[in-house]
Amino acid sequence: MLRDLSLEKLQKQANESFRPFYPGYHVLPSVIEDGCVDMAIEAYLLGASYSRFGYYGEPLEMVKKRSAQEEKYLMDALFDFLYFWGDLNDMQIGELLYDTCERYITYWWIEGFEKGKKRWRLKLH
Repeated sequence: MLRDLSLEKLQKQANESFRPFYPGYHVLPSVIEDGCVDMAIEAYLLGASYSRFGYYGEPLEMVKKRSAQEEKYLMDALFDFLYFWGDLNDMQIGELLYDTCERYITYWWIEGFEKGKKRWRLKLH
């Protein structure tokens, strides 16, 4: 599954999603970027691991409900990580950051789910 991922795409997505929360930087500091990439890979692999349900006809929304607890854990862990490394004392910024973490993890979960479903169709699982 990881062969289908591009490090450049992972880094680009992390920078596009989270760079606005670190205004003093032109690109994300490497420690933050690495953490975001790690969490994206985890979400991607989580989606891929649930792709067999999609392959067997279960709708995406139902499959996401199956993995909701694990996905929430990834969202919370990413938020805690980014909150720790940022100067984000404003409650509104914290809420915006959490929403961004949620979208980011969901994006990578769906990427993994779709790629995994494709691999199931091609019998490459």
